[in-house]
Amino acid sequence: MPGGRLTQQERRQIALGLADGLAYAEIARRLDRPTSTVTREVMRNGGPTAYRADLAHRATEHRARRRGPAAPRAAEAPPQLHGRDAEAVRAYEETFTTVLMASGVPRMMARVLACLTLTDSGSLTAAELVRRLQVSPASVSKAAAFLESQGLIRRERDQGRRERYTVDDDVWYQSMTASARALAGLVGTAREGVGVLGSDTPAGIRMENIARFLDFVSESTFRAAEQAREVLHTKPRPAREQDLPAEPDDAPGSHSR
Repeated sequence: MPGGRLTQQERRQIALGLADGLAYAEIARRLDRPTSTVTREVMRNGGPTAYRADLAHRATEHRARRRGPAAPRAAEAPPQLHGRDAEAVRAYEETFTTVLMASGVPRMMARVLACLTLTDSGSLTAAELVRRLQVSPASVSKAAAFLESQGLIRRERDQGRRERYTVDDDVWYQSMTASARALAGLVGTAREGVGVLGSDTPAGIRMENIARFLDFVSESTFRAAEQAREVLHTKPRPAREQDLPAEPDDAPGSHSR
């Protein structure tokens, strides 16, 4: 599997694949590249609908010139448990971070959230985050404060009085309900516009339709989040149990004779 930076020709192939509606995995297979490489490339350069090969290539060259020669890492990647490939985990963490950014999470906040989420404990001290992300304590503190304000992480003090951050098991539930609340706020604003513009005017009708649409989406999101919340606390069944075929209705012993 080839390494190194993507070439301009590869970027053009990515753009053609996106235009043809191909999945990232299929584009990556055709390029003989990891899927995570293609995902990061697209999400870092406008997303699937705005990706432009030449612009992406120029942007990458500009970033490379600005950074200059790559500095050696100050610390090695943390050891991996369960036989994981440390490089694959690092690449996936970057992919996960990029997707979080594409959903609207600021870069440093996305890096901290991804780092916490992908640890088995779901908890790291401020010093551990600084060491893993190679950033300043102030950057970690600011990012953590934002994530805490959104209900995405908890800030605690351990026995050594060190500041520790923990990903809440309800992180995605909190995120979904926060989005639903934001939509509910837009509903109220849209309905206020109907009163200002007039309910029987084209603009007023448009605003009323927007309000009805967002109200439906908001309510549906709240209901779905509540119904699915227990999934976040459920351990998956053992693989062997999942792979067992369901017993057919006409299996021996399934009917009384």
